[in-house]
Amino acid sequence: MLRAFSTAATGMMAQQMMVDVTANNLANMNTNGFKRSQVDFQDLLYVKMREAGAEVSSGMKSPSGLEVGSGVRAGSTVKVFSPGELLNTSRALDIAIDGDGFLQVSMTADGSTKYTRDGALQQGPTGSLVTAAGDLIEPAITIPTDATDVTIGNDGGVNITSSSGAQSVVGYIQLARFPNPSGLASAGGNLLVQTEASGSPLTGTPGQNGIGTIQAGFLEKSNVQMINELVNLITAQRAYETNSRAIRAADEMLRKAIQIARF
Repeated sequence: MLRAFSTAATGMMAQQMMVDVTANNLANMNTNGFKRSQVDFQDLLYVKMREAGAEVSSGMKSPSGLEVGSGVRAGSTVKVFSPGELLNTSRALDIAIDGDGFLQVSMTADGSTKYTRDGALQQGPTGSLVTAAGDLIEPAITIPTDATDVTIGNDGGVNITSSSGAQSVVGYIQLARFPNPSGLASAGGNLLVQTEASGSPLTGTPGQNGIGTIQAGFLEKSNVQMINELVNLITAQRAYETNSRAIRAADEMLRKAIQIARF
């Protein structure tokens, strides 16, 4: 009887994790380039009282075993890299990645490289292309101060028109792709960090070697679907309530057993 308490408790904790992840998805519904997470659950160890195929009587073997599970746990949270909706901003420095790939960001604080799908780029005080937090993209690209017009091509080329009317390319935005993007770790600030699970990045020109293309004047929105998240929220709430009822039922059965023992 006591096993039911711990088993149902694991179910309640698992649903709490489900609610936490769902709440984070909903909170970032309007975050540029955000990818929703989903929780993968795993059942726990089983108490085996009889193995399948064990001899139950002379010459007879059981076609099935007798076992009781110990509950459930959250095995992992997996980022879902399905594409988000492209929002037309008509802003020259806004870019969206159509397909696989991430922008490379050089962190000002420690010089490390992180990755993002947020293409809301801006010009720094020296003309360098930076993220909204002020970190440089890699490779670094600087737009001259006398540039009167800036356009970004599908291949990542940053084209400018100077005050004299001369046109030139000041650099190319390169993207990185990973063998296992779900293995990237979230670092906050719309940034992801390489891990052993993600593998090493393959960098290259947009549109080549499986890397997505760049759509200038657009931003990729979050891939969170509000209806799906609300369904997940309701499902987790109902599962939590059901597990709590299992604890109450086990408690009632134990109480009655104790009462019988007193007589």
